Amino acid sequence: MSGQNTVIPSAEGLVASVNATKTRGLPPVHLWNPPFCGDLDMRIARDGTWFYEGTPIGRPALVKMFSSILRRENGKYFLVTPVEKVGIVVDDAPFVAIDFNAAGTGVDQDLTFTTQVDDVVVAGVHHPIRVKRDSETGEPSPYVLIRADLEALIDRKSFYRLVDLGVHHEGWFGVWSGGAFFGIIPSVELE
Repeated sequence: MSGQNTVIPSAEGLVASVNATKTRGLPPVHLWNPPFCGDLDMRIARDGTWFYEGTPIGRPALVKMFSSILRRENGKYFLVTPVEKVGIVVDDAPFVAIDFNAAGTGVDQDLTFTTQVDDVVVAGVHHPIRVKRDSETGEPSPYVLIRADLEALIDRKSFYRLVDLGVHHEGWFGVWSGGAFFGIIPSVELE
């Protein structure tokens, strides 16, 4: 290995890189184009729990920091710093919407979602809600776009609350937010 510097990806190395580039708000991961350094033994479970080397990461501030450098490319997930890019595994969506607030009604309604890592977005044209159905069971999995191709799975209690706010519109049962209508399921209003 003459003259070649091999770096083994580690969570500690990522933390050091992020701390060296501390900025206000989210880091500009979309501007960073570092070389791919391999996969890291890190996984985000469907319930939003982050694991490193098979062990849950128990420090919320660390999970929040890692979530701020997450990027999705061609269906794969990476943690990105100015100097390295490492692959991680995401079981479903990288975030979980654990709650929402509703303000207004009908077309003027705004649904503001909060994730397990404190991201906050108002569902609308730039943050759409979508519902995917399991082809075998028909069970719905609702999502809201958080940022740059990264979605949050809307937790069950919040989804039930969304259904309570649902209305019929142009052959669909769904919800309004941010001036946009998001269909949950096709429906027919009873006459």
